Amino acid sequence: MTATTAPVKMQPKDFASDQEVRWCPGCGDYAILKAVQKVLADIGARRENTVFVSGIGCSSRFPYYVSTYGFHTVHGRAPAVATGVKLANPALDVWVMTGDGDGLSIGGNHMLHVLRRNVDLQIVLFNNEIYGLTKGQYSPTSRQGTVSPTSPLGSLERPLSAATFALGAGGRFVARGIDTQQGPLVEVLKRAHAHRGASFVEVFQNCLVFNDGVFDEFTEKAVAEERQLHVEHGKPLLFGKNRQQGLRLDPAALTLQVVTLGQDGVTMEDIVVHDETNRALAGMLAALEPPGPVALGVLYCAPVQDFTTAVFDQPVKGSGDIGALLKQGKTWTV
Repeated sequence: MTATTAPVKMQPKDFASDQEVRWCPGCGDYAILKAVQKVLADIGARRENTVFVSGIGCSSRFPYYVSTYGFHTVHGRAPAVATGVKLANPALDVWVMTGDGDGLSIGGNHMLHVLRRNVDLQIVLFNNEIYGLTKGQYSPTSRQGTVSPTSPLGSLERPLSAATFALGAGGRFVARGIDTQQGPLVEVLKRAHAHRGASFVEVFQNCLVFNDGVFDEFTEKAVAEERQLHVEHGKPLLFGKNRQQGLRLDPAALTLQVVTLGQDGVTMEDIVVHDETNRALAGMLAALEPPGPVALGVLYCAPVQDFTTAVFDQPVKGSGDIGALLKQGKTWTV
């Protein structure tokens, strides 16, 4: 009789590589790395079956720091490379680690199509509203008025909302978290991993050197309860110190309105209940910003068949002939 050995439960430290983590002291990337390593341990991930793909930027150093397979690619192309990895071996668990510059500027086209196609990947976008690696230029998510080396008089451009972009691109799973809120961030990442298809998680990440405190208006402890709306499917959209504030639908403007329970006749019946399968509601939640609350958690989750499965479900018609394929139809001799 052959004895079987029970699989050893992995710990977060088992997913730490032997490389020195080289981000600026105090960078929010450390917290995201810690959260992802905990997720990998909690879900029972296998190191030999896990791949992290990144582009260029501070966030894109991520593959060096996890003890799995990794691919540090070129600027903005991580979604394209990750798509190839997943299609070459659908059994692999593939993560894309990117930033607001890498993923939404030079990589915006690739990000759009990986979401539209619904490739089975986890996409984690570190949003610090700045280019950190290249020393502080304004990015697609930087706010109007941001002073940087490339906008010395303040940025004139209106910022792009990462969550709104993902919804508009056809993303079927869109969520948000904050770098230092380990509990909620870990849970959001677990939900993203469980989703079959492209899952998009925007993480608000503080850049201590080039954009310090940009999210303080809703992340600071003194204002967090009044400025953070942690959404949960099937639960009313309430926030505030005593959960006395909530969101009511303004039917005329088709927008969400902040109201206070007990004032002007407002009751729980007026408060919108979160439905994560409702794309329109997700869009309204993604548009909220201070001085109102910022929506966090799973804004939208409505699974459909993922691209990877669809590709391999296609019927195979013979072995094919590449020569005949190239010669079929109209050809030109130059």
